[in-house]
Amino acid sequence: MLSAYIHSPFCRRRCYYCDFPVSVVGDKNPTTGDRINGSNSGTIARYVEFLCQEIRQQAPDASGLGKPLNTIFFGGGTPSLLAVAQVDHILQTLDQHFGIATDAEISMEVDPGTFDLAQIAGYRAAGVNRVSVGVQAFQENLLQTAGRSHTVEDIYRAFDSIRATGLMNISLDLISGLPHQTLADWETSLEKAIALSPAHLSCYDLTVEPVTAFGRQYKPGIKPLPSDETTAEMYRMAHQVLTTAGYDHYEISNYAKPGYQCRHNRVYWENRPFYGFGMGATSYIAGDRVARPRKTGEYYEWVEKGERGNRKKEESGNLDLLLDTLMLGLRLQEGLAIATLVEQFGEAAIARVWRRLQPHRKTGWVAVEPKDTSLEMPISGRVKLTNPEGFLFSNVVLTELFEEFEAE
Repeated sequence: MLSAYIHSPFCRRRCYYCDFPVSVVGDKNPTTGDRINGSNSGTIARYVEFLCQEIRQQAPDASGLGKPLNTIFFGGGTPSLLAVAQVDHILQTLDQHFGIATDAEISMEVDPGTFDLAQIAGYRAAGVNRVSVGVQAFQENLLQTAGRSHTVEDIYRAFDSIRATGLMNISLDLISGLPHQTLADWETSLEKAIALSPAHLSCYDLTVEPVTAFGRQYKPGIKPLPSDETTAEMYRMAHQVLTTAGYDHYEISNYAKPGYQCRHNRVYWENRPFYGFGMGATSYIAGDRVARPRKTGEYYEWVEKGERGNRKKEESGNLDLLLDTLMLGLRLQEGLAIATLVEQFGEAAIARVWRRLQPHRKTGWVAVEPKDTSLEMPISGRVKLTNPEGFLFSNVVLTELFEEFEAE
């Protein structure tokens, strides 16, 4: 199974929490007054051509890895600023050089206020069959605080347009821990999200990155940011409210109705190979992670030189692979198969992991299935973080696992 991530970096403005590689194009053309998008922006059109050029250049890497692509994900940035013809061009380029499976999951991140019914219908006709709506909050003041360019009314208009196309595989993103956000705000956002009945929800806890506007204004844990205790309660509340509403808490930050887990994101969490195309995108092929330049000009130069992922690769050791597998696989509700870990990394290494996990079995953050109270490392079954407490304190558990192998 192969997957491809497509990065569309353009945004009307940079959200105050965002540290992704984005390119701000503004809201309206100062000459015409038209809303800026891929149909009237030479900047966006030029990027799409470089992106398709990179896809063509990287295509020979597919030989021997198996075709076709089973998942494709347009992320950003704001991919819904792309014109329908540009999305179609990108997908046709992928199909021509890699192949796209007939049942492929093709996801696109969309922001309320950046598309209408005709546009979303066009995306669907081009092949997009899953959309992820960047809602973030249902309070006008919180949307403004976060630097979002849409309103609450835009959220409902966006869902009406998507549903009018018959598309049902809809994901909705929310953020907890925003400045001035209260538990009551969070509960309201969860309830309003459930009322829209998306097939999938992603609930992310705000991370204050130093290079962002929030990073310059706020310090974690200090008002107006909610306290650590409050954000922990927000996490527990999301688990309780969403699972009660019929959503499976299948990954630390993600919930899905039966049959609607994100196939593309599971590729990441299961540490399987994927292609990354576009500014700042990362590929993971043959055990090597290769990041593209994060600035537009540098990315264009990289493509013009005909750079290929394997020219910049660095051999990943087995230890790196083990730590990646633990960090990603323990994010999933089902955890990791112990026998597979032993087979892949050796009994001695997994015994060290097992010893590090024992204190967290006592706190109830780590569990073994089928249930086993023995201190001896089992030869079968699965090790997992408990849900929601183990998920909530996953950083503590993972930090200790990394410390175990830090000297190496």
